[in-house]
Amino acid sequence: MITGNKDERSAGVQVLSKQRMSVMSSVMRGARRLVRADPALLSNFPSLPILCPAGSSAFPLTCQQTRKYASKQVKGQKKDPKNQKVKVKVDKQEVEIKQNMTVASLAEAMNKDFDHVLEALLNTSVDLDSLEPDSVLEERWIKEVVTRSGMKFRWAKLSETKERPNRDVHRKPPADPSLLAQRPPVVTIMGHVDHGKTTLLDSLRKSQIVSTEAGGITQHIGAFLVQLPTGEKITFLDTPGHAAFSSMRARGANATDIVVLVVAADDGVMNQTVESIQHARRAKVPIIVAVNKCDKPQADPQRVKQELLAHDVVCEEFGGDVQAIHVSALKGDNLLSLAEATVALAEVLELKAEPTGAVEGLIIESRTDKGRGPVTSAIVQRGTLRRGCVLVAGRSWAKVRYLFDENGRAVTEAGPSATVQVVGWKDLPSAGEVLLEVESEQRAREVVEWRTYAEEQEKLQEEQGVIELKQKLHLEEYRKEREGLTHLSWRQRKSALYRANKNKFAARPSERTQSAEPSLPLIIKGDVDGSVEAILNLLESYESQQQCQLEVLHFGIGDVSENDVNVADAFSGSIYGFNVAASRSIQQLAAKRGVPLRLHSIIYKLIDELKEELSSKLPPLRSENIVGEATVLTMFDVSVGKKKVPVAGCRVQKGRLDRRLKFRLVRGRDVVWEGSLAALKHHRDEVHSVKSGMECGLSADGDVDFRTGDVIVCFEELDTQQVTSWDPGF
Repeated sequence: MITGNKDERSAGVQVLSKQRMSVMSSVMRGARRLVRADPALLSNFPSLPILCPAGSSAFPLTCQQTRKYASKQVKGQKKDPKNQKVKVKVDKQEVEIKQNMTVASLAEAMNKDFDHVLEALLNTSVDLDSLEPDSVLEERWIKEVVTRSGMKFRWAKLSETKERPNRDVHRKPPADPSLLAQRPPVVTIMGHVDHGKTTLLDSLRKSQIVSTEAGGITQHIGAFLVQLPTGEKITFLDTPGHAAFSSMRARGANATDIVVLVVAADDGVMNQTVESIQHARRAKVPIIVAVNKCDKPQADPQRVKQELLAHDVVCEEFGGDVQAIHVSALKGDNLLSLAEATVALAEVLELKAEPTGAVEGLIIESRTDKGRGPVTSAIVQRGTLRRGCVLVAGRSWAKVRYLFDENGRAVTEAGPSATVQVVGWKDLPSAGEVLLEVESEQRAREVVEWRTYAEEQEKLQEEQGVIELKQKLHLEEYRKEREGLTHLSWRQRKSALYRANKNKFAARPSERTQSAEPSLPLIIKGDVDGSVEAILNLLESYESQQQCQLEVLHFGIGDVSENDVNVADAFSGSIYGFNVAASRSIQQLAAKRGVPLRLHSIIYKLIDELKEELSSKLPPLRSENIVGEATVLTMFDVSVGKKKVPVAGCRVQKGRLDRRLKFRLVRGRDVVWEGSLAALKHHRDEVHSVKSGMECGLSADGDVDFRTGDVIVCFEELDTQQVTSWDPGF
């Protein structure tokens, strides 16, 4: 036993350890020599696998002894990368599954055989003996097979989108010439506003149309059948001449056979006259010129014909092929000659149509009638329209319940070139739509559904294009943002992006805050589709968005409703109605909620009031008006209590100085001070104003350094109401 102090005991332990190691080494060396000398002796000893690794071909005692030392991982010490196990990410095969799959279909989806599925279902509650290739598996066993096979699953799409068959209806090919019959010509009266178009038509049909029109101007397309004394029938279309109704004139030109261009002999060729010529040219329709108002003293028909030459309208007397008839619509002079010229041109054109077969036509106007619902005015171009016919126009269809002529009389049928009002529409079609007859209501629904679907698909494609463009721009911005960060490490790049985005979001304004820019939301209501279209076309020409934002919230046909007032109130907008009414309750509701309700029957008055409201939304322009000027002659101080106040002695050179206004001190070309006066005196008296040529003393409100020769300007600030720069063209 080792006794003594601690150092002595430690030294003794080390000596014993060395002795034991020396003895063990001697024993091992002796054993190795003995085995080398006589290997047969090894069979007398028990097997010692611990001395040699398993599976070694060498003798156990000849193997080198290896020892592995375990060490504790110290915090902060890095692990040896050689000893670390790298996890390899394995991409699992994805299998598309669906409900009620058979064993064979599951094996095919996994690209395996039938037996593989059976092996995957071992040790489950599934009866493997009863499984056949066409056996249906439950959902949980389908997932179990895929998971046990080391794969991942995803559900198949429920249904693949199939391309829908085109169920639209189109115009039929031209009919057999043997089936064609003569038809009356469709003549459109066109020209500039107030050149006498409606008065001309009024004289032809001996009625008083002009007296019923607001402001004496036509604001709708009117269609009338006129029978001449000789027995010929002509269908006339009266189009608006006002600049706002360009689309109506275009529809009239497309639906016609002949255009009668009315030009006032005292006014000549005007803007809408030129536009009417262009519409007729695009529609490839012949023109007859009616020089109206020839009874006036200042009339000059020859000047009118010469002005038309500039627009390639060459009259017969100048060697052209355009007939020019001098008429007076008010007195009825020479109207028979105009009708004869129209009939003669129609005979040259050989106008024929098929009176049998499916109906084809054109909608020239549409409106909502209180007692009849949606009503359209249409021209029949082919076939005979009767009650009970099923029609399609745009995305609306109708089963004809009633037919009315231009005088409101019920008719049973309408042949080619006739104009009728059709009642029975499910929805209101747009003016300008082609009218086609189909065989049944079911077919009409199919056509409307297909057209609605096609329009939605077209809209989706447009939106998809916008989305793809925005994604492309976003990706370019994303790449550009990261180009300067490629040299940084992942952590440095993340930190830099965080700081940049933090500053970006902090500087972004709130989306909920209202814009400080002036705006005017609108709701447009009209009596017919063409009127609403004309107003919307005018609003599209609005180019003063930088002054005041103009936004159309809603537009429609019919009287102003409670819903219109609610929408206008929610968006702080205004309601504009054209040829529509608002009941007393609606007017009271609008007044209670402070919603402007502006109803008009004349188009240019509606636009004038809209311009006034747009101007009222603009901030006032501040301008300066110089009232007077004075020159500083001398400087002196005046004691006010214990304080000395500098006073400038001045002489008024121009105008007058008014103490209640603002003043500006100008030295040379620099403005030294601007503000108001503390006092203004003439001699020793306090005064409010000093006129030109008088001397005065004044002190400024504040510390101002007056000098001899300075100019003091007295001015007033005026607020002037801005006027919108929008010019609708009339």
